[in-house]
Amino acid sequence: MAGSGNNFQVADFLGTLADTVPPGAARPLVVHADQLMPLPADQVHNPTALAIAGRLPTVTFEIFRQTIPAGLSSDMQRHHHETVHYVLSGTGHSEIEDETEPWGSGDFIYTPPWTWHRHYNDSAAEPVEFLTIENSRLLGALGVGRRQSAGLVTVAQARARFGKEPQ
Repeated sequence: MAGSGNNFQVADFLGTLADTVPPGAARPLVVHADQLMPLPADQVHNPTALAIAGRLPTVTFEIFRQTIPAGLSSDMQRHHHETVHYVLSGTGHSEIEDETEPWGSGDFIYTPPWTWHRHYNDSAAEPVEFLTIENSRLLGALGVGRRQSAGLVTVAQARARFGKEPQ
């Protein structure tokens, strides 16, 4: 069936409509902790440890386990997708544009689209562990996904480096 273009047929589209929807066949249903795939820090420009649950058959979102070592931070970045971090363990704070917010275990951190942000581990001894969920796959499928890293800089330095760009 052609979803659009020269071969589009209304009958094909109508054939996709049904009164009942069978359960999805996508697998695996579970990705175990030892099956998370580490992302190389030098290729994602983020000094934290990121491991993606890439084998999950999600279509619209990504899931990561993110670790910020004691006393360190993520990079200053912005992206078109929304992100929610669930703090599994540790304490810290986030800079999100001109706001600074503290957080700890059990808290959720929301990062709106195209906002400069950076997450800090405030402990000198313990790592921070996040479960990170973002709708980047959806935006990628729509052809509008974009990420930008300014490195280990402040919001003001990121703005000065990249200027005001259209969203």
